[in-house]
Order: sequence, then C-alpha cells, then structure tokens
Amino acid sequence: MENYAVELKNITKTFGPVVANKNACLNIRHHEILALLGENGSGKTTIMNMLAGIYYPDSGEIYVDGKLVSIKDPKDAFDLGIGMIHQHFKLIDVFTAVENIVLGLEDKEKKNIRYAEKKAREICDRYGFDLDLNMKVHEMNVSQKQTLEIVKTLYRGAEILILDEPTTVLTPQETEKLFNVLRNMREDGKAIVIITHKLHEVLEISDRVTILRKGETIGTVNTAETTAQQLTEMMVGEKIELNIQRDLVEHREKRLEVKNVTVINQEGKKVVNDVTFDLYSGEVLGIAGISGCGQKELLEAIMGLQKCEEGGSIIYNSTAHGVHQLVGLTTKEIIGFGLHLAFVPEDRLGMGLVGNMGMTDNVMLKRYRKGSGPFLHRQQPQATAAKIKDELDVKTPDLEYPVRKLSGGNVQKVLVGREINNKPTVLMTAYATRGLDINTSYAIYNLLNEQKKKGVAVIYVGEDLDVLLGLSDRILVLCEGRVNGILDGRTTTKDEVGLLMTHRKGA
Repeated sequence: MENYAVELKNITKTFGPVVANKNACLNIRHHEILALLGENGSGKTTIMNMLAGIYYPDSGEIYVDGKLVSIKDPKDAFDLGIGMIHQHFKLIDVFTAVENIVLGLEDKEKKNIRYAEKKAREICDRYGFDLDLNMKVHEMNVSQKQTLEIVKTLYRGAEILILDEPTTVLTPQETEKLFNVLRNMREDGKAIVIITHKLHEVLEISDRVTILRKGETIGTVNTAETTAQQLTEMMVGEKIELNIQRDLVEHREKRLEVKNVTVINQEGKKVVNDVTFDLYSGEVLGIAGISGCGQKELLEAIMGLQKCEEGGSIIYNSTAHGVHQLVGLTTKEIIGFGLHLAFVPEDRLGMGLVGNMGMTDNVMLKRYRKGSGPFLHRQQPQATAAKIKDELDVKTPDLEYPVRKLSGGNVQKVLVGREINNKPTVLMTAYATRGLDINTSYAIYNLLNEQKKKGVAVIYVGEDLDVLLGLSDRILVLCEGRVNGILDGRTTTKDEVGLLMTHRKGA
C-alpha cells in the first residue's frame, strides 16, 4: 500500500442545512503538486480548511504519513507539518518580512532576529525565493507578500503546503517565478496542493488533478493524460464549449473620449494619473494592470463615483443622447440625462446590490425613478428578475431571497444580468467573472460579446490575461496609475502585456 503524505477518507462537513463536503476522498503524495478543481461551492477550500485546522470534519478520517490524526486547530496542523497560504494574506503591514516570519513563535526566536534572518535567507536561497527580508510589508507588492507567506510557512517546518488561488493577481512573469519555486519545493520532497480555476495553469504545473463536484469527489487523473475539456466536463458534469467568441464589428463610433483624467485618493495619492484613451461602440476594451493600479478608480470616475482633478475630461457621445461632459456630474445626474452607462463594480454588495433585498427589489433599484406616481409597480422588475435567474442559472430559493445569502458567484450573476438588461450603450465591468465557475464565466464572456455585436462599448477589467487576450479587441495597460500602452488584443502576447503591467516606459 502506498504511503501518502496525506490521505482524507470520507470527509463530510455541513454548515446548518448546507452540505459543503460529502464523503469526499483525496490523497497527496510527497514529491507532488496536486491541483484541486471544482466549481464554486464544490467544497475545495472547505476540505483544505479542515486539513489546515480551520474547520473540523463532522465525519471521516485524516491520515498524515499513514498515521490517523485529529486536527482541531491550525497549531495541530503546523505540528504535523501542514501549512496553508490563503487568498487574503495574514501579515502585519508595519512589520518587516523577518518580523512577520517570527511573529507568534517562541520568545527566544523573536529576540534573535539575526538568527531568524539567517534561517529565512537559507530557505529563500534553497528554493529560489526573491525576497528582501528587511522590507516592510506595506512597501511590498502582491507577489512579494505571497512569497513572504510561503517562506513564513516553510520557516515553521511545513512539509505539506496548500495554496488557495495563488496566481489570482499575479502577472505572467510573477506566476512563472512562483511555479519555478513550487517545482523546486516538489523536488525537495514537499507535498503541494493548489486550489485554482485556471485550467492552463493546472496543466502546466500539476502532476495529478482531483475534481470535486457539489462537495463530492468525482475522481483523480494524471495531468499528463487529460485535457482542459475533459477536466471541465468532470467539474460541470456535462460537455461545454471553452471558446471565447470575439467577433469583429466593422462600423464603430467613438462613444467615450477620456482625456488627462487624474484621480487622487483620500491619502493624497494619484491612483489614476493623466489617463487618456478613446472607447468605441462595438468593441471590448480590456484593461490590464496589477492589483491596485487604478482600474477600479478609473471606472468609478467615468461613472461619476470618483472626483476628477481639474483639467480632466470625459466626453460621452451618442446619436440618441447627444454630447455630454461627464466630469462634474454625479451618477444620479448621468442617469437622469438618460445616458445608458452600466457599471458592474468590484464590490458587489457594497456598491452594486443591497444585500438584504431580493432579486426583484435589486432590479427595481435601477428603475424606481422612472415611476410616474407614489406607488412602485413590481410586475416588470419581477419578470426581469425571473429572466435573469433563468438565463444565468442563478441558484436562489426564490426571487425575494436576500442576495447577501447567495454565494459570491450567484451574487455576481444577479449584478451582471441586471446591468445588461438595462440596455446600456456603455457597459463597464470590474472583475465580472471573479468567483464564478467556468461554465458561468464563459456564459458571461459570450454575453459581453453579444453586447458588443449590438453596438455597446464594453470595458472589461480582468485578472486572467488569457481571457483578456481572448475577449478584448484592444487592451489598455495601466502601470502605477498611468497608461503604459494600448495593444491590439488579437496580436499581442501575455509576456508583452505582463511586462507593461510591471515596468513603466521611460522610467
């Protein structure tokens, strides 16, 4: 019998009436990278949280190196050599890298920072990490913070590492650096689990793939013997097409003319710095950039949610609605002029929807000012909500069920569906498919393409460069809040986009 690093047998976990995992089984070998795949809500993160000591299973058994163990908390997991790197980092911003590494350890280790730095440097050199151990966390980019989390986990003696969506906000170059480090760790005998949605990365880095569906284990396959299409069918349970349409619309009109737009945040930093570009009807303009480089604030400025500094200009042009200067207008005023701008924000429940309301009431939010009297009519919004539910397969008990109780993916479906239903001339989306399963993500991509074919001008802000290159007609690259280049989506490469995301021209 093979001696696995970890073996999980018949793991079941429920949260009230919700079954997160049901008799799930998987095993992890030393000298291996295992990819864990599944749709949203399939139980991937939950089962790994049980291995990391964050949750405790209702039933089932966990074996580490052949021995039956009980993991009641993260300390038990660390004592067994198990460490998990979460999507949201657990670091103290004002501390240096090495201070974060020793945080929570015994006092003698915290006092001897020189020894800790030497030990951490040996780990970095051994696996190929590029990390300044004396840099403070608030000075680090996302990739450096992630590196620090991994080094911190290895410093505590982890032999089994779990990485939850590790490449979500990394550039292609940063992703390749991470993969090289993971390969070095695999060669050193580590057992590594990656939770991810990105099939091309699964095929590139993993040795085996375990697929979960609705909390149950569907199967485990050798990566070298499978394809993206086969993995998708195992995840979803049916055959779906993984092709992003990108039709070419011949007749285009300039819809937005953005000139010298600057936005300063509350801390006095220029998050959008002198940005200029044009947006045309019948195109998808992708916006690429590392996290926090101004994408969100730029879209909010166009929508009247952020104040533009003096000298900036945003001209909206439409045959039906005329020419309007948007700078200085509030969102209410933009809507009041009848300008059909739609915005799917990054913060779904904070800015996009009211969590305590159901689908019908959230649809009404965009229409209530159009009423002609003191009473609101619910028939049309209710019909619209039902249409969105059916077309995007929103999982909800009924149309009045509070959207805050839905999964993140279902909340996003409600928001995207509502905005598209309002027949916009300009549709702006910030991370429209974040948290959505593959099947629904491709449905959203096709919806955006359909909008483009109808003459809508679409702005798509996304993290996955493969999607950006497959969906966009042009790609605007932001770096440090500035436009660092505008590329042809059909001819550019991931490396070219990634380089412009991280290196300012002329800097």
